[in-house]
Amino acid sequence: MKMPDIALPPGVTARFGENPQQVAEELADTVADALRRRLAEAAEATLVVSGGSTPRPFFAALSRKELDWARVIVTLADERWVDEPDPASNAGLVKSSLLRNRAAAACFLPLKQEGETPAQGLDAVKAGLARLRTPVDVLVLGMGSDGHTASWFPDAPELSVAMDPACPDPVAAMTPPSQDRARITLTWPVLCNARFTALHIKGADKLVTLRTALAHPAELSAMPVRAFLKAGLQIFWSP
Repeated sequence: MKMPDIALPPGVTARFGENPQQVAEELADTVADALRRRLAEAAEATLVVSGGSTPRPFFAALSRKELDWARVIVTLADERWVDEPDPASNAGLVKSSLLRNRAAAACFLPLKQEGETPAQGLDAVKAGLARLRTPVDVLVLGMGSDGHTASWFPDAPELSVAMDPACPDPVAAMTPPSQDRARITLTWPVLCNARFTALHIKGADKLVTLRTALAHPAELSAMPVRAFLKAGLQIFWSP
């Protein structure tokens, strides 16, 4: 297919594929290679992934990759504050789609903990992430049509806290009015300092969002994905 005409910042690369499965396989190969390289020099490797429908084929492809999964720590960039059996749970998605086949041996750190609200469960979430060492080795993000990524929604009252480079906490509670569920999200110090970051997106509408984000890169709070549109980012897109 013809490559979309998008001017990328220096150091940002993009892979535009023919279909979602092709891109999922390419992303899985790229992520597996990054994890193998890290495991060659460290006792463990960390993988942070995102939820939604787009990553399902990527999760399936990655789950079959041969590497020392028992030394891989997996967690989520963000989560809806729902129990795992809920269809909206990102943890449920990761367990059913990624943590199977060879990847069943990985260690999963869920974000949802006890508590009626994310704010009430925040201390438990932080305790549950004790094994998550930073900088994160591999981060795979998605992007919404409003330019949000993770649970950094433009209308969330807590956005300035989550996007503060000096935020002392690895996670923040998020209550964006545009969403029907409260959220928990990793914060700037964890997400923006990852060793490798990929942005996995699908559909013509996401190209429109990406172009808009690139047009005014300094306005981070209006489209938080702009925080990641910097050198080193790899974008994976499919129709």
